[in-house]
Amino acid sequence: MCSDLEDIIAKCQKGDRRAGEQLYKMFSPKMFALCIQYSSSREEAEDNLQDGFIKVLESIGQYSGKGSFEGWMKRIFINISLEKFRKNRLVQTVDEMPDVADEEEDEGGIDIPSEVLYEFVRQLPDRYRLVFNMYVVEGLQHKDIAARLGITEGTSKSNLARAKEILRKKIKEYLENE
Repeated sequence: MCSDLEDIIAKCQKGDRRAGEQLYKMFSPKMFALCIQYSSSREEAEDNLQDGFIKVLESIGQYSGKGSFEGWMKRIFINISLEKFRKNRLVQTVDEMPDVADEEEDEGGIDIPSEVLYEFVRQLPDRYRLVFNMYVVEGLQHKDIAARLGITEGTSKSNLARAKEILRKKIKEYLENE
């Protein structure tokens, strides 16, 4: 960790507001991108960003300096987003279905702009998008996803399989229209 960041963290731990503003300027773009992944709208992501920074500044005394500060922050922002999701909407689970084998199809070097793929993910139903992001982007296991969302592992696997199926269809439609 660079000494500038260490200084900012130390000042934040002492309640220095200017250091808090520096921390916000330093990390808000990355944390906003993370909030967007876990939110159903830009406004919700903005709320989660603000709430996340409030929580970070309230909890910064608990950061021990071990491990990545950015990783520590990310966990806070993801937890804020998931907490709001659970409060605002009941997690809509789907009937459990047997494990679906990942059918990796060789698409022969598909070239789809990342912003198009990002938009396809944003269009997924909330419960599918959350599971997809937690599994694919964050690298969490179904056991951990299930615990965080209050669903079963089977439901997590099912939601991921359905998210992938929706994305495959969207990609296929996109490629047919290109």
